[in-house]
Amino acid sequence: MKTVSAVLRILSICGLLLLAAPLAGAAEPPAAAGVSWESLSPQQRQLLGNFESKWEQLPPQRQAKLARGSQRWLSMPPEQRAQASERFKHWQTLEPEQRRVIRQRYQQFKKLPPAEQARIRKNFRQFQSLTPEQRRELRQRFRDLPPHERQRLKERWRQ
Repeated sequence: MKTVSAVLRILSICGLLLLAAPLAGAAEPPAAAGVSWESLSPQQRQLLGNFESKWEQLPPQRQAKLARGSQRWLSMPPEQRAQASERFKHWQTLEPEQRRVIRQRYQQFKKLPPAEQARIRKNFRQFQSLTPEQRRELRQRFRDLPPHERQRLKERWRQ
């Protein structure tokens, strides 16, 4: 059962990595000055309405991050918004320790050379392209391996 949760954890991490991957290359330097509430579009103000009363107290970097995030959200097609929303709901269900591990692994992923990141993304896409039955079968084959073989595979994946 531990192996199943490990495989699911790895898949969740890969999914989050793919979700966050476009953001990694789009990082902007922190804003020197904050973003005024009035400079936001009406759609952004509506989306960020919960922050209006405390907007001026937010650090400038947080204001800029929220402004960029709201603009990105508004530019997404409805299907992509729904998918992002589901992923966020799933993230909220994770235990704090699971989130910490995922964040740590994402930081490790970001330190990898671009070619290695691309290889991991490609392998994840291949896994995602399998039918649910094929994925179950692959997971079962992994669980059925002797412990030393599973460890050898894990080490190979980390290289």
